[in-house]
Amino acid sequence: MSAPHTGYRTLSVLAGLLLAGTALATPAAAADHRPGPAPVSLTEQAGQSSAAYTGRVIARPSANVRKTPNTIHKPIGSLPYGTIIKIRCKVNGEVVDGNPRWYLLKNGGYVAARWVENVNGIPPWC
Repeated sequence: MSAPHTGYRTLSVLAGLLLAGTALATPAAAADHRPGPAPVSLTEQAGQSSAAYTGRVIARPSANVRKTPNTIHKPIGSLPYGTIIKIRCKVNGEVVDGNPRWYLLKNGGYVAARWVENVNGIPPWC
């Protein structure tokens, strides 16, 4: 009577090995996975990219452009009153006239947000 049970036991062991082998092979298959495109950011989902943010300089006669978001270093340039600027994003920096926000410009450099009027929305954080 033990002979018929041996066959079932062998079959059970073989089935167990087959399942174990499948489980061990799964990570190898996952290593070959090629990721798709990166997730869309919240600003892109809303229909705006970081390139869509512009502002108007309201400082008279001009607003200084700086290398860092503070007034420690000398200006690296200036933007005359009324100039439309392209804004990449915003950061906190030195407080200027009660406002700690600074805008990083698309072409580089920072301008104190105190001296910029947002034209089409508020830029995202950097």
